[in-house]
Amino acid sequence: MMYDLLASVYDEINGDISYPEWADFIERIISDNYTAGKPELVLDLGCGTGSMTIELARRGYDMTGIDLSPEMLDVARERAEEAGVGDKMLWLCQDMTEFELYGTVDVAVSCLDCLNHLTEDGELKKCLSLVHNYLIPDGLFIFDINGRAKFENIYASNSYVMETEGAMCVWQNDYDPEEELCGFYITLFSERDDGTYERYDEEQCERMYTLDTVKRLLGEEGFELIGAYSDYSLTPATDESERIYVAARCIKE
Repeated sequence: MMYDLLASVYDEINGDISYPEWADFIERIISDNYTAGKPELVLDLGCGTGSMTIELARRGYDMTGIDLSPEMLDVARERAEEAGVGDKMLWLCQDMTEFELYGTVDVAVSCLDCLNHLTEDGELKKCLSLVHNYLIPDGLFIFDINGRAKFENIYASNSYVMETEGAMCVWQNDYDPEEELCGFYITLFSERDDGTYERYDEEQCERMYTLDTVKRLLGEEGFELIGAYSDYSLTPATDESERIYVAARCIKE
């Protein structure tokens, strides 16, 4: 899998992201909308190398991180121990469309367009159903997706080269607007101990979901939409937003 190959360089590639600022936004959504006091149990769905999981753990939440990549989780586990929050973590290597928890959680989050990676028919609906099942009544689901503008203008058919110490990643995109799918063709060169480089090739895909589709699926799976935003200032999002931040409440009888 792509993220198995990128696990060692993932954080450097995403080094421009301010997780404290993003966590501030998540806590603002929680503060404004969570009605049962301060939440304790938080699920990070598609946690990757644990950057958001660790940031929220630092703020006092007991975290469960789910990711399909064992390599990503190995990095996350090591980073959590180094950050002194390893005792506040439960790491599960599971699929977002098939995961099982030991009980309910108060809040679920999913960051960095994880849900766009659910490309097959019914996968997003199945994921939302599982999140709803494991949230307490009136629990919150806070997530983001890449919007149409990201697919059409940033991904498109563009190529990118990303270099870090000991690694180089070449990333070629191929967006099909009719299918609303973008293929990623990734070549990673990783430096060996002897100074030579080993090449890895991987393909991955994301689906573009419109706001109407997301709102419809949330409603079908028992969520009440709180808002969809294009930034941390709660500016209302449209399909032309590059990144869309969504907050929803779990409704149970």
